[in-house]
Amino acid sequence: MTADLLAAAAAAPGFMPPEEGRALYEAARAVTVPGPLLEIGSWLGKSALYLAAAARETHRQVVTVDHHRGSEEHQPGWEYHQAELVDPLVGRIDTLPGFRRTIAHAGAEDVVVAVVTRSELLAPLWSTPLALLFLDGSHTEESARRDQDAWVAKVAVGGTLAVHDVFPDPADGGQAPFGVYSRVLASGQFTELPGTGSLRLLRRTSA
Repeated sequence: MTADLLAAAAAAPGFMPPEEGRALYEAARAVTVPGPLLEIGSWLGKSALYLAAAARETHRQVVTVDHHRGSEEHQPGWEYHQAELVDPLVGRIDTLPGFRRTIAHAGAEDVVVAVVTRSELLAPLWSTPLALLFLDGSHTEESARRDQDAWVAKVAVGGTLAVHDVFPDPADGGQAPFGVYSRVLASGQFTELPGTGSLRLLRRTSA
């Protein structure tokens, strides 16, 4: 079953290179503290399946949090816009149907719980300590800081924070995720684990 989920993750549409997806899976599988795996930003479900593979092995749940309206770069006129994802009835991007197809096709509906909302709206209602938090939402400075402020404190001591698209060199990509990674590391509450590509992993060591 794990192999099937990993194969489905690799084949699913999305922007995560296979080596980074595999590293996310390994990080989620390695966490020893109790709690769910939660991701901010799901797109069409690729990363959710990597997490689902680990969750299936370790008897956890994956919670995905996304408004499914796309980030700034997915809107009309931007680099990653896909016109076929626009709902013609409302004139806005809607990735939820595609996400649900990805999860259903992989047979992961029993493991993945999708919450359709903005992350900052859910955060005040969330009290369960997280075994792993994966930050991969909108990459503007404002939204990245908002996700950090809303969710990083919910990672359990001994749990793992994963941050995607961390590029120290501005020539390689946007700096908002790098800012999150740098601020969290500077807090003294986390230690860095080996990362892969643009995926950075941090272990929470103190409250």
